[in-house]
Amino acid sequence: MTEITRMHTGARMSQIVCHGDTVYLAGQVGNPGDSVADQSRTCLDNIEKLLAEAGSDKTRILQTTIWLADMADFAEMNAVWDAWVAPGHTPARACGEAKLATPEYRVEFLVTAARA
Repeated sequence: MTEITRMHTGARMSQIVCHGDTVYLAGQVGNPGDSVADQSRTCLDNIEKLLAEAGSDKTRILQTTIWLADMADFAEMNAVWDAWVAPGHTPARACGEAKLATPEYRVEFLVTAARA
């Protein structure tokens, strides 16, 4: 049976869950009240750190789901994403509008990756 490893585990969730060679990250949010661009940068920085800890990196991302509090922020988030994503390694991706945990959160990224 394939082992499940959980990292940064709290009462409600784990930041990283690894099952075999697949890495699942909890949804990543930025600093409440920051711009969409700044929140996106914070999310992507956190994603890089968590993936490294799990033995992966952004070239191994399989799928990303992005939630925006307002689709009017789509272009602003995409400008940050496009500068960050590894050329030739773009994952499957979806982006939609959703009410996030607090009104100060404007974007949330959910990532699944393969281990390196």
